[in-house]
Amino acid sequence: MLQRPSAVPAQDGLDAPERYWAWAAVLMTVSLAVLDGSIAIVALPTIAAEFGAEPSASVWIVNGFQLVVAMGLLPFASLGEIHGYRRVYLSGIALFTAASLACALSGSLTMLIAARVFQGIGAAGVMSCNAAMLRYIVPKAMLGTAIGINAFCVGTAATVGPTLAGVILSYAKWPWLFAINLPLGLAAFAMAARFLPASDLADRRFDWKSAILCAVTIGLLVVLLDSFSHGLPVALIAGEFAALAICGTLLVRRELTMAEPMLPLDLLKRPVFAMSIGTSIASFSAQMLAFVSLPFTFQTVMGFAPGTVGLLMMPWPLANAVSATIAGRLSDRYSPAILGGIGLAGLAAGLAALALLPEGASLADIGWRMALCGAGFGFFQSPNNTTLITSAPKVRSGAAGGMLGTARLTGQTVGAALAALVMARLGVTGGGWALALGACFAALAAIVSLARIRAFRTHTPAE
Repeated sequence: MLQRPSAVPAQDGLDAPERYWAWAAVLMTVSLAVLDGSIAIVALPTIAAEFGAEPSASVWIVNGFQLVVAMGLLPFASLGEIHGYRRVYLSGIALFTAASLACALSGSLTMLIAARVFQGIGAAGVMSCNAAMLRYIVPKAMLGTAIGINAFCVGTAATVGPTLAGVILSYAKWPWLFAINLPLGLAAFAMAARFLPASDLADRRFDWKSAILCAVTIGLLVVLLDSFSHGLPVALIAGEFAALAICGTLLVRRELTMAEPMLPLDLLKRPVFAMSIGTSIASFSAQMLAFVSLPFTFQTVMGFAPGTVGLLMMPWPLANAVSATIAGRLSDRYSPAILGGIGLAGLAAGLAALALLPEGASLADIGWRMALCGAGFGFFQSPNNTTLITSAPKVRSGAAGGMLGTARLTGQTVGAALAALVMARLGVTGGGWALALGACFAALAAIVSLARIRAFRTHTPAE
Protein backbone atom coordinates (compact mmCIF):
# COMPACT_ATOMS: atom_id res chain seq x y z
CA MET A 1 0.00 0.00 0.00
CA LEU A 2 1.06 3.60 -0.54
CA GLN A 3 2.05 5.58 2.49
CA ARG A 4 0.72 9.00 3.37
CA PRO A 5 3.31 11.69 4.02
CA SER A 6 4.48 11.70 7.61
CA ALA A 7 6.61 13.82 9.87
CA VAL A 8 9.24 11.12 10.24
CA PRO A 9 12.76 12.53 9.76
CA ALA A 10 14.90 10.76 7.18
CA GLN A 11 17.28 9.36 9.79
CA ASP A 12 18.03 6.14 11.61
CA GLY A 13 16.29 6.64 14.98
CA LEU A 14 16.31 9.72 17.18
CA ASP A 15 19.40 11.65 18.19
CA ALA A 16 20.55 11.67 21.81
CA PRO A 17 19.33 12.80 24.31
CA GLU A 18 15.80 12.73 22.80
CA ARG A 19 16.30 9.02 22.05
CA TYR A 20 16.81 8.15 25.71
CA TRP A 21 13.86 10.21 26.95
CA ALA A 22 11.56 8.57 24.40
CA TRP A 23 12.98 5.14 25.22
CA ALA A 24 12.45 5.75 28.95
CA ALA A 25 8.82 6.72 28.31
CA VAL A 26 8.22 3.47 26.40
CA LEU A 27 9.88 1.32 29.07
CA MET A 28 8.03 3.02 31.93
CA THR A 29 4.62 2.74 30.28
CA VAL A 30 4.87 -0.86 29.11
CA SER A 31 6.18 -1.85 32.56
CA LEU A 32 3.15 -0.23 34.20
CA ALA A 33 0.78 -1.98 31.79
CA VAL A 34 2.34 -5.40 32.41
CA LEU A 35 2.61 -4.80 36.16
CA ASP A 36 -1.11 -4.16 36.44
CA GLY A 37 -1.83 -7.51 34.84
CA SER A 38 -0.56 -9.26 37.99
CA ILE A 39 -0.50 -6.73 40.82
CA ALA A 40 -4.16 -7.22 41.78
CA ILE A 41 -3.90 -11.00 42.21
CA VAL A 42 -2.63 -10.81 45.79
CA ALA A 43 -5.42 -8.40 46.78
CA LEU A 44 -8.33 -10.49 45.45
CA PRO A 45 -9.28 -12.01 48.85
CA THR A 46 -9.11 -8.58 50.52
CA ILE A 47 -11.20 -6.89 47.82
CA ALA A 48 -13.77 -9.70 47.79
CA ALA A 49 -14.15 -9.49 51.58
CA GLU A 50 -14.53 -5.69 51.54
CA PHE A 51 -17.28 -5.79 48.92
CA GLY A 52 -18.91 -8.95 50.31
CA ALA A 53 -18.43 -10.72 46.98
CA GLU A 54 -17.77 -14.33 46.06
CA PRO A 55 -14.14 -15.17 45.25
CA SER A 56 -15.22 -16.44 41.81
CA ALA A 57 -16.64 -12.99 41.02
CA SER A 58 -13.53 -11.15 42.23
CA VAL A 59 -11.35 -13.14 39.81
CA TRP A 60 -12.78 -10.97 37.02
CA ILE A 61 -10.71 -8.08 38.40
CA VAL A 62 -7.76 -9.93 36.84
CA ASN A 63 -9.49 -11.87 34.06
CA GLY A 64 -11.38 -8.85 32.71
CA PHE A 65 -8.14 -6.88 32.35
CA GLN A 66 -6.22 -9.68 30.67
CA LEU A 67 -9.07 -10.67 28.34
CA VAL A 68 -9.50 -7.11 27.05
CA VAL A 69 -5.76 -6.73 26.50
CA ALA A 70 -5.68 -9.92 24.42
CA MET A 71 -8.71 -8.84 22.37
CA GLY A 72 -7.39 -5.34 21.70
CA LEU A 73 -3.77 -5.91 20.63
CA LEU A 74 -4.26 -6.46 16.89
CA PRO A 75 -7.02 -3.82 16.38
CA PHE A 76 -4.94 -1.19 18.18
CA ALA A 77 -1.84 -2.21 16.20
CA SER A 78 -3.83 -1.57 13.01
CA LEU A 79 -4.94 1.83 14.33
CA GLY A 80 -1.28 2.64 15.01
CA GLU A 81 -0.30 1.82 11.43
CA ILE A 82 -3.06 4.06 10.07
CA HIS A 83 -3.07 7.00 12.48
CA GLY A 84 0.45 6.76 13.90
CA TYR A 85 1.87 4.76 16.79
CA ARG A 86 2.52 7.94 18.75
CA ARG A 87 -1.17 8.92 18.75
CA VAL A 88 -2.37 5.45 19.77
CA TYR A 89 0.36 5.19 22.41
CA LEU A 90 -0.51 8.53 24.00
CA SER A 91 -4.22 7.66 23.97
CA GLY A 92 -3.42 4.34 25.65
CA ILE A 93 -1.37 6.00 28.39
CA ALA A 94 -4.09 8.59 29.03
CA LEU A 95 -6.89 5.99 29.25
CA PHE A 96 -4.79 3.66 31.38
CA THR A 97 -3.97 6.43 33.86
CA ALA A 98 -7.55 7.73 34.03
CA ALA A 99 -8.87 4.19 34.52
CA SER A 100 -6.33 3.66 37.32
CA LEU A 101 -7.91 6.60 39.16
CA ALA A 102 -11.36 5.08 38.58
CA CYS A 103 -10.11 1.77 40.01
CA ALA A 104 -8.79 3.49 43.15
CA LEU A 105 -12.11 5.31 43.67
CA SER A 106 -14.38 2.32 42.95
CA GLY A 107 -17.12 1.82 45.54
CA SER A 108 -18.30 -1.59 44.39
CA LEU A 109 -16.96 -4.71 42.73
CA THR A 110 -18.95 -3.95 39.57
CA MET A 111 -17.40 -0.48 39.31
CA LEU A 112 -13.92 -1.89 39.91
CA ILE A 113 -14.30 -4.57 37.23
CA ALA A 114 -15.61 -1.97 34.75
CA ALA A 115 -12.69 0.32 35.51
CA ARG A 116 -10.28 -2.59 35.05
CA VAL A 117 -11.80 -3.27 31.62
CA PHE A 118 -11.10 0.33 30.56
CA GLN A 119 -7.64 0.04 32.09
CA GLY A 120 -7.11 -3.05 29.93
CA ILE A 121 -8.14 -1.13 26.81
CA GLY A 122 -5.50 1.49 27.61
CA ALA A 123 -2.91 -1.21 28.27
CA ALA A 124 -3.71 -2.83 24.91
CA GLY A 125 -3.07 0.50 23.18
CA VAL A 126 0.34 0.71 24.86
CA MET A 127 1.38 -2.93 24.39
CA SER A 128 0.31 -3.03 20.74
CA CYS A 129 2.68 -0.20 19.76
CA ASN A 130 5.63 -0.37 22.16
CA ALA A 131 7.84 -2.62 19.99
CA ALA A 132 6.94 -0.66 16.84
CA MET A 133 7.83 2.61 18.59
CA LEU A 134 11.30 1.29 19.41
CA ARG A 135 11.94 0.85 15.70
CA TYR A 136 11.54 4.61 15.25
CA ILE A 137 13.38 5.59 18.44
CA VAL A 138 16.66 3.66 18.27
CA PRO A 139 19.06 3.06 15.35
CA LYS A 140 19.01 -0.30 13.61
CA ALA A 141 22.35 -1.21 15.18
CA MET A 142 20.83 -0.81 18.66
CA LEU A 143 17.44 -2.43 18.02
CA GLY A 144 18.38 -5.84 19.41
CA THR A 145 19.74 -4.24 22.56
CA ALA A 146 16.62 -2.08 22.90
CA ILE A 147 14.28 -5.04 22.55
CA GLY A 148 16.40 -7.01 25.03
CA ILE A 149 16.04 -4.25 27.63
CA ASN A 150 12.33 -4.03 26.81
CA ALA A 151 11.98 -7.78 27.41
CA PHE A 152 13.88 -7.38 30.68
CA CYS A 153 11.46 -4.67 31.87
CA VAL A 154 8.39 -6.67 30.82
CA GLY A 155 9.66 -9.82 32.54
CA THR A 156 10.63 -7.95 35.70
CA ALA A 157 7.28 -6.14 35.89
CA ALA A 158 5.33 -9.37 35.48
CA THR A 159 7.40 -11.05 38.19
CA VAL A 160 7.50 -8.33 40.83
CA GLY A 161 3.78 -7.54 40.60
CA PRO A 162 2.61 -9.89 43.38
CA THR A 163 5.61 -9.02 45.56
CA LEU A 164 5.04 -5.27 45.17
CA ALA A 165 1.35 -5.77 45.91
CA GLY A 166 2.22 -7.59 49.13
CA VAL A 167 4.47 -4.73 50.24
CA ILE A 168 1.82 -2.08 49.47
CA LEU A 169 -0.93 -4.03 51.24
CA SER A 170 1.29 -4.31 54.32
CA TYR A 171 1.13 -0.53 54.76
CA ALA A 172 -1.94 0.70 52.84
CA LYS A 173 -5.37 -0.34 51.58
CA TRP A 174 -5.98 -1.97 48.21
CA PRO A 175 -6.91 1.25 46.28
CA TRP A 176 -3.24 2.26 46.51
CA LEU A 177 -2.40 -0.64 44.19
CA PHE A 178 -3.95 1.47 41.44
CA ALA A 179 -3.30 4.95 42.81
CA ILE A 180 0.47 4.50 42.42
CA ASN A 181 -0.10 4.49 38.65
CA LEU A 182 -1.21 8.14 38.68
CA PRO A 183 2.13 9.95 39.16
CA LEU A 184 3.99 7.38 37.04
CA GLY A 185 1.37 7.48 34.29
CA LEU A 186 1.36 11.28 34.20
CA ALA A 187 5.16 11.38 34.06
CA ALA A 188 5.23 8.80 31.25
CA PHE A 189 2.57 10.75 29.30
CA ALA A 190 4.53 13.99 29.63
CA MET A 191 7.75 12.37 28.38
CA ALA A 192 5.97 10.54 25.57
CA ALA A 193 4.13 13.67 24.40
CA ARG A 194 7.42 15.57 24.29
CA PHE A 195 9.79 13.02 22.79
CA LEU A 196 8.01 10.18 20.92
CA PRO A 197 8.60 10.45 17.15
CA ALA A 198 6.02 10.32 14.38
CA SER A 199 5.82 7.17 12.25
CA ASP A 200 4.97 6.10 8.70
CA LEU A 201 1.24 6.07 8.01
CA ALA A 202 -0.52 3.34 6.03
CA ASP A 203 -2.89 4.55 3.32
CA ARG A 204 -6.00 2.57 4.25
CA ARG A 205 -9.09 2.92 6.39
CA PHE A 206 -9.58 1.15 9.68
CA ASP A 207 -11.52 -2.07 9.10
CA TRP A 208 -14.15 -2.24 11.84
CA LYS A 209 -15.54 -5.60 10.69
CA SER A 210 -12.10 -7.20 10.89
CA ALA A 211 -11.51 -5.55 14.27
CA ILE A 212 -14.72 -7.01 15.72
CA LEU A 213 -14.06 -10.46 14.24
CA CYS A 214 -10.45 -10.40 15.45
CA ALA A 215 -11.36 -9.35 18.99
CA VAL A 216 -14.18 -11.87 19.28
CA THR A 217 -12.06 -14.72 17.85
CA ILE A 218 -9.18 -14.13 20.26
CA GLY A 219 -11.59 -13.60 23.15
CA LEU A 220 -13.35 -16.88 22.40
CA LEU A 221 -9.99 -18.70 22.21
CA VAL A 222 -9.02 -17.44 25.67
CA VAL A 223 -12.46 -18.28 27.14
CA LEU A 224 -12.43 -21.74 25.53
CA LEU A 225 -9.04 -22.63 26.98
CA ASP A 226 -10.10 -21.38 30.40
CA SER A 227 -13.35 -23.39 30.27
CA PHE A 228 -11.46 -26.50 29.21
CA SER A 229 -8.94 -26.20 32.03
CA HIS A 230 -11.67 -25.79 34.66
CA GLY A 231 -13.64 -28.81 33.44
CA LEU A 232 -16.83 -26.93 32.59
CA PRO A 233 -19.74 -28.85 30.99
CA VAL A 234 -18.96 -30.46 27.66
CA ALA A 235 -21.97 -28.82 26.02
CA LEU A 236 -20.68 -25.35 26.96
CA ILE A 237 -17.16 -26.11 25.71
CA ALA A 238 -18.60 -27.50 22.45
CA GLY A 239 -20.65 -24.33 21.96
CA GLU A 240 -17.60 -22.13 22.58
CA PHE A 241 -15.57 -24.21 20.14
CA ALA A 242 -18.27 -23.93 17.46
CA ALA A 243 -18.47 -20.15 17.93
CA LEU A 244 -14.67 -19.91 17.73
CA ALA A 245 -14.59 -21.98 14.53
CA ILE A 246 -17.25 -19.82 12.88
CA CYS A 247 -15.68 -16.49 13.87
CA GLY A 248 -12.18 -17.69 13.01
CA THR A 249 -13.28 -18.89 9.56
CA LEU A 250 -15.05 -15.61 8.82
CA LEU A 251 -11.99 -13.67 9.99
CA VAL A 252 -9.50 -15.61 7.86
CA ARG A 253 -11.73 -15.46 4.76
CA ARG A 254 -12.05 -11.70 5.14
CA GLU A 255 -8.35 -11.12 5.83
CA LEU A 256 -7.30 -13.12 2.76
CA THR A 257 -8.85 -10.39 0.59
CA MET A 258 -6.86 -7.59 2.28
CA ALA A 259 -3.47 -6.29 1.15
CA GLU A 260 -2.53 -5.37 4.75
CA PRO A 261 -4.81 -7.51 6.94
CA MET A 262 -5.39 -6.86 10.63
CA LEU A 263 -4.64 -10.51 11.35
CA PRO A 264 -1.27 -10.30 9.59
CA LEU A 265 -1.57 -13.22 7.18
CA ASP A 266 0.80 -11.34 4.86
CA LEU A 267 3.50 -11.52 7.52
CA LEU A 268 2.67 -15.11 8.45
CA LYS A 269 3.45 -16.07 4.85
CA ARG A 270 7.08 -15.18 5.63
CA PRO A 271 8.74 -18.37 6.96
CA VAL A 272 10.96 -16.53 9.46
CA PHE A 273 8.03 -14.60 10.94
CA ALA A 274 5.70 -17.62 11.12
CA MET A 275 8.33 -19.85 12.73
CA SER A 276 9.22 -17.12 15.23
CA ILE A 277 5.56 -16.82 16.23
CA GLY A 278 5.40 -20.59 16.70
CA THR A 279 8.48 -20.68 18.90
CA SER A 280 7.12 -17.77 20.95
CA ILE A 281 3.79 -19.51 21.66
CA ALA A 282 5.52 -22.77 22.59
CA SER A 283 8.09 -21.09 24.85
CA PHE A 284 5.51 -19.04 26.77
CA SER A 285 3.39 -22.17 27.14
CA ALA A 286 6.40 -23.91 28.70
CA GLN A 287 7.06 -20.97 31.00
CA MET A 288 3.47 -20.78 32.23
CA LEU A 289 3.28 -24.55 32.79
CA ALA A 290 6.17 -24.05 35.21
CA PHE A 291 4.89 -20.85 36.85
CA VAL A 292 1.50 -22.36 37.64
CA SER A 293 2.71 -25.75 38.88
CA LEU A 294 5.92 -24.85 40.75
CA PRO A 295 4.34 -23.02 43.73
CA PHE A 296 2.15 -26.06 44.42
CA THR A 297 5.12 -28.39 44.08
CA PHE A 298 7.33 -26.35 46.39
CA GLN A 299 4.71 -25.67 49.08
CA THR A 300 2.34 -28.64 49.06
CA VAL A 301 4.56 -31.48 47.91
CA MET A 302 7.99 -30.40 49.21
CA GLY A 303 6.73 -28.61 52.33
CA PHE A 304 8.42 -25.22 51.97
CA ALA A 305 6.85 -22.25 53.74
CA PRO A 306 5.04 -19.65 51.56
CA GLY A 307 7.78 -17.07 52.15
CA THR A 308 10.44 -19.55 51.06
CA VAL A 309 8.43 -20.38 47.94
CA GLY A 310 8.68 -16.74 46.88
CA LEU A 311 12.44 -16.84 47.30
CA LEU A 312 12.66 -20.10 45.35
CA MET A 313 10.90 -18.47 42.40
CA MET A 314 13.31 -15.52 42.27
CA PRO A 315 16.31 -17.12 40.46
CA TRP A 316 14.19 -17.51 37.32
CA PRO A 317 13.38 -13.79 36.75
CA LEU A 318 16.82 -12.67 37.92
CA ALA A 319 18.61 -14.94 35.46
CA ASN A 320 16.07 -14.00 32.78
CA ALA A 321 16.82 -10.31 33.28
CA VAL A 322 20.56 -10.79 32.86
CA SER A 323 20.42 -13.16 29.89
CA ALA A 324 17.74 -11.16 28.02
CA THR A 325 19.95 -8.08 28.08
CA ILE A 326 23.04 -10.03 26.97
CA ALA A 327 21.14 -11.85 24.22
CA GLY A 328 19.67 -8.57 22.99
CA ARG A 329 23.18 -7.24 22.39
CA LEU A 330 24.31 -10.49 20.76
CA SER A 331 21.30 -10.55 18.42
CA ASP A 332 22.66 -7.44 16.70
CA ARG A 333 25.64 -9.56 15.55
CA TYR A 334 24.72 -13.26 15.61
CA SER A 335 21.94 -15.41 14.16
CA PRO A 336 18.74 -15.24 16.27
CA ALA A 337 17.99 -18.81 15.16
CA ILE A 338 21.11 -20.13 16.89
CA LEU A 339 20.79 -17.89 19.95
CA GLY A 340 17.15 -18.86 20.34
CA GLY A 341 17.88 -22.55 19.88
CA ILE A 342 20.56 -22.45 22.57
CA GLY A 343 18.27 -20.59 24.97
CA LEU A 344 15.31 -22.91 24.43
CA ALA A 345 17.54 -25.97 24.85
CA GLY A 346 18.61 -24.50 28.21
CA LEU A 347 14.97 -23.93 29.16
CA ALA A 348 14.08 -27.51 28.23
CA ALA A 349 17.01 -28.88 30.24
CA GLY A 350 16.10 -26.75 33.26
CA LEU A 351 12.45 -27.82 33.20
CA ALA A 352 13.42 -31.47 32.84
CA ALA A 353 15.81 -31.10 35.79
CA LEU A 354 13.00 -29.54 37.88
CA ALA A 355 10.64 -32.36 36.93
CA LEU A 356 13.22 -34.86 38.24
CA LEU A 357 13.86 -33.08 41.55
CA PRO A 358 14.38 -35.53 44.42
CA GLU A 359 12.06 -35.25 47.44
CA GLY A 360 14.75 -33.90 49.76
CA ALA A 361 16.17 -31.37 47.32
CA SER A 362 18.07 -28.48 48.90
CA LEU A 363 17.61 -24.81 48.14
CA ALA A 364 20.76 -24.90 46.04
CA ASP A 365 19.45 -27.89 44.05
CA ILE A 366 16.32 -25.91 43.18
CA GLY A 367 18.11 -22.59 42.69
CA TRP A 368 20.43 -23.62 39.89
CA ARG A 369 17.61 -25.35 38.04
CA MET A 370 15.42 -22.24 38.26
CA ALA A 371 18.34 -20.05 37.14
CA LEU A 372 18.96 -22.32 34.14
CA CYS A 373 15.31 -22.00 33.10
CA GLY A 374 15.35 -18.22 33.42
CA ALA A 375 18.66 -17.81 31.61
CA GLY A 376 17.49 -20.06 28.78
CA PHE A 377 14.18 -18.26 28.39
CA GLY A 378 15.78 -14.82 28.38
CA PHE A 379 18.45 -15.92 25.89
CA PHE A 380 15.66 -16.92 23.50
CA GLN A 381 13.19 -14.10 24.02
CA SER A 382 15.23 -11.03 23.01
CA PRO A 383 16.58 -12.39 19.68
CA ASN A 384 13.16 -13.81 18.81
CA ASN A 385 11.39 -10.52 19.49
CA THR A 386 13.95 -8.67 17.39
CA THR A 387 13.38 -11.11 14.54
CA LEU A 388 9.61 -10.67 14.71
CA ILE A 389 9.86 -6.89 14.48
CA THR A 390 12.60 -6.63 11.84
CA SER A 391 11.14 -9.30 9.55
CA ALA A 392 8.15 -7.01 8.86
CA PRO A 393 8.26 -3.85 6.70
CA LYS A 394 8.56 -0.75 8.86
CA VAL A 395 5.02 0.35 8.05
CA ARG A 396 3.80 -3.07 9.30
CA SER A 397 5.71 -2.84 12.59
CA GLY A 398 2.40 -2.43 14.43
CA ALA A 399 1.02 -5.70 13.09
CA ALA A 400 4.28 -7.46 13.99
CA GLY A 401 4.22 -5.99 17.50
CA GLY A 402 0.56 -6.91 17.89
CA MET A 403 1.32 -10.50 16.93
CA LEU A 404 4.26 -10.54 19.34
CA GLY A 405 1.94 -9.65 22.22
CA THR A 406 -0.79 -11.99 20.99
CA ALA A 407 1.67 -14.89 20.79
CA ARG A 408 2.82 -14.18 24.36
CA LEU A 409 -0.72 -14.08 25.75
CA THR A 410 -1.79 -17.12 23.73
CA GLY A 411 1.15 -19.14 24.98
CA GLN A 412 0.55 -18.08 28.57
CA THR A 413 -3.13 -19.00 28.29
CA VAL A 414 -2.35 -22.41 26.79
CA GLY A 415 0.27 -23.12 29.45
CA ALA A 416 -2.00 -22.10 32.33
CA ALA A 417 -4.86 -24.16 30.93
CA LEU A 418 -2.69 -27.26 30.51
CA ALA A 419 -1.19 -26.90 33.99
CA ALA A 420 -4.66 -26.57 35.52
CA LEU A 421 -5.85 -29.59 33.54
CA VAL A 422 -2.90 -31.76 34.62
CA MET A 423 -3.32 -30.87 38.29
CA ALA A 424 -7.09 -31.31 38.09
CA ARG A 425 -6.56 -34.86 36.85
CA LEU A 426 -3.51 -35.81 38.97
CA GLY A 427 -3.71 -33.43 41.93
CA VAL A 428 -0.84 -31.23 43.10
CA THR A 429 1.51 -34.18 42.71
CA GLY A 430 0.97 -33.77 38.97
CA GLY A 431 3.25 -30.74 39.02
CA GLY A 432 6.16 -32.89 37.89
CA TRP A 433 4.19 -34.00 34.84
CA ALA A 434 3.32 -30.38 34.07
CA LEU A 435 7.03 -29.53 34.18
CA ALA A 436 7.84 -32.49 31.93
CA LEU A 437 5.20 -31.28 29.48
CA GLY A 438 6.76 -27.81 29.61
CA ALA A 439 10.16 -29.34 28.82
CA CYS A 440 8.62 -30.98 25.75
CA PHE A 441 7.18 -27.64 24.59
CA ALA A 442 10.58 -25.97 25.06
CA ALA A 443 12.42 -28.76 23.22
CA LEU A 444 9.97 -28.52 20.30
CA ALA A 445 10.47 -24.75 20.22
CA ALA A 446 14.26 -25.25 20.19
CA ILE A 447 13.98 -27.51 17.15
CA VAL A 448 11.79 -24.97 15.32
CA SER A 449 14.17 -22.14 16.25
CA LEU A 450 17.19 -23.99 14.85
CA ALA A 451 15.17 -24.87 11.74
CA ARG A 452 15.02 -21.12 11.05
CA ILE A 453 18.72 -21.18 10.08
CA ARG A 454 17.80 -22.18 6.51
CA ALA A 455 15.03 -19.58 6.38
CA PHE A 456 17.45 -16.86 7.49
CA ARG A 457 19.77 -17.66 4.58
CA THR A 458 17.15 -16.39 2.13
CA HIS A 459 15.69 -13.78 4.48
CA THR A 460 16.42 -10.09 4.19
CA PRO A 461 15.31 -7.85 7.06
CA ALA A 462 12.48 -5.61 5.87
CA GLU A 463 12.86 -1.86 5.67
